[in-house]
Amino acid sequence: MNGQAGSPRASGPPAPDDEAGLTSAGDDSRATSSAGGARALRFHDAYPAVPESVAAVRAALQRFAKRCRLPPATIDAIALAASEAATNVVVHAYREVERPGEIEVAAALAADELWVIITDAGSGLRPRPDSPGLGLGLAIIAQVADGVDLVKPAAGGLELRMRFALPTAGAA
Repeated sequence: MNGQAGSPRASGPPAPDDEAGLTSAGDDSRATSSAGGARALRFHDAYPAVPESVAAVRAALQRFAKRCRLPPATIDAIALAASEAATNVVVHAYREVERPGEIEVAAALAADELWVIITDAGSGLRPRPDSPGLGLGLAIIAQVADGVDLVKPAAGGLELRMRFALPTAGAA
């Protein structure tokens, strides 16, 4: 934390147009070039797994998607999927620990798709008969994303990878 009270971001609150966590191929040696030599853009940040962070994750990814010049329908799909994924982390991932852990958020635009990865170090994907929700979060994500993968990291927790295809130049 940066010491500012009330900040949902682990690295401090952004200014309204802040591009915190955002890098381009010129700034990040891990970034790659997309088709046609365009610069690939990446976003990475971490948030405490508390309810207030859901809106912060959604807003940060919306800003990133807008900077990538994605169409409004794709931005809306990313926002909905990210909200569901972050909510799942807040509600389920750290329910057996005293203090909430983190929601790690990464996104990358490369070639003709945007990847969003939400990671936690919590208890992993397990049945929960006492779930406070309807249990539709992953189904909603699968509906709005063009691809979804759940990965169990060796260190524990869960990694949710969401892929959003970008419209081709010929598409209306």
